[in-house]
Amino acid sequence: MERTHILAIDQGTTSTRSVIFDRRAKRVATAQVEFPQHYPAPGWVEHDPEDIWRDTLATAREAIGKSGVGAGGIAAIGITNQRETTVVWERATGEPIHRAIVWQDRRTAERCQQLKADGAEKEVRARTGLLVDPYFSATKIGWILDNVPGARARAERGELAFGTIDCFLLWRLTGGKVHATDVTNAARTSLWNIREGCWDEEMCRLFGVPRALLPQVHDNAYVYGTTAPGLFDAEIPVAGIAGDQQAALFGQTCFARGDAKATYGTGCFMLLNTGEEAILSEHRLLTTPAWRIDGRTTYALEGSIFVAGAAIKWLRDGIGVITHASDTDDMATRLPDNGGVYMVPAFVGLGAPHWNPDARGAIYGLTLGTTQAHLARAALEAVAYQTLDLVTTMMEDGSARPAKLRVDGGMAANDWLCHFLAGLLDVPVERPDDLETTARGAAFHAGLAVGLWSGLEELAAIWSREAVFMPDMPEEKRAPLIAGWRDALRRTLLR
Repeated sequence: MERTHILAIDQGTTSTRSVIFDRRAKRVATAQVEFPQHYPAPGWVEHDPEDIWRDTLATAREAIGKSGVGAGGIAAIGITNQRETTVVWERATGEPIHRAIVWQDRRTAERCQQLKADGAEKEVRARTGLLVDPYFSATKIGWILDNVPGARARAERGELAFGTIDCFLLWRLTGGKVHATDVTNAARTSLWNIREGCWDEEMCRLFGVPRALLPQVHDNAYVYGTTAPGLFDAEIPVAGIAGDQQAALFGQTCFARGDAKATYGTGCFMLLNTGEEAILSEHRLLTTPAWRIDGRTTYALEGSIFVAGAAIKWLRDGIGVITHASDTDDMATRLPDNGGVYMVPAFVGLGAPHWNPDARGAIYGLTLGTTQAHLARAALEAVAYQTLDLVTTMMEDGSARPAKLRVDGGMAANDWLCHFLAGLLDVPVERPDDLETTARGAAFHAGLAVGLWSGLEELAAIWSREAVFMPDMPEEKRAPLIAGWRDALRRTLLR
């Protein structure tokens, strides 16, 4: 059988998904399953790697079965994953020595505070493009080595392996033959020198991570290995890996410098392509490789918003303002304006560019005329205002204003939000025909590596939009809206 399809494994924070794409990058089969979350202490979040492996194999087999093409019709596997989540396992057996410590986990906050107090953050930012924060993998690795008996000594003897989730899955898929990751996941560890393109010995020393633990690092579009006999009915190359947000940027075909995408889910991640220049943010955005193909790295600036769709979920489940998330579109549409109501959704602090974990949510401008619709609209507007803050910060760091913004994720289905976003940013907002672009990005990388697609031009031609929202907000309306948001933000940060 001719191999004309790609299997994309999309391993996320709460679920594992496998998607089969044809050579036009259309989804032909999907399988998905949620898996348990573990919270052993306040602020701690863990996953069982065995759950993730079991679900990966099960969903992959199910998707292949649904597709009708069989394993023999799969040209390659691409993997995209929750970034920063940390696994350490035995090289001899492949067994994890501890549950995976998830990107959300805050157990190493005290260690990070000490590093910052020691003045380490400037050097960390210069070498890795990241902040010192429990979010990233390095302090998680250190915690496992220091809290699992004998682990540090075993790591120094080369008996253990570290990996983000992609790396662990690759190890299992290849029967333990390949210990490797890609540049985008390596760059989320605080151990990867983004300018020199190698593991940084100084960062390994700073965070106490033995070099023997670390995987090889390859391009995103690269044949890493082949699936072990018996996993599927035919052996399949594993040929693409990318962290979830970089995969979404690639899946949105944001290939030119200045292209940007925003993924709206529970939170929002916005990435802006800065070409071959790694711009070091002066405003606490992250500098990250977007992808590396044929040895050439494309970089991006990244900003994260902690609360986007989570605010809508709070309206529904927390205070009963709405019944369904989709209600917000109609509620916002029927109002002539926001009535002076602003929501600052700092329910878990504020992300970029503020990085204030102590901020708390607030709603301003309430009157006796305020309705449920005003609250729904305020929650949607807050997503757009926070996106504007990221765009403004990126421009202050030296990037050009994006010529357009491509959006994806569940909230991007909201027409009112997309239209308001276009007006507020004063740029067109493009929505693709498939909002789940993360898996597509992984598929693109894998397909490039095995020659299913010829290059970026062909991928750009495949991408298609479902809708475009043009900016039509006059400045006399935009300016006071932004001023009202900034006043609400200032009040929140001063509390």
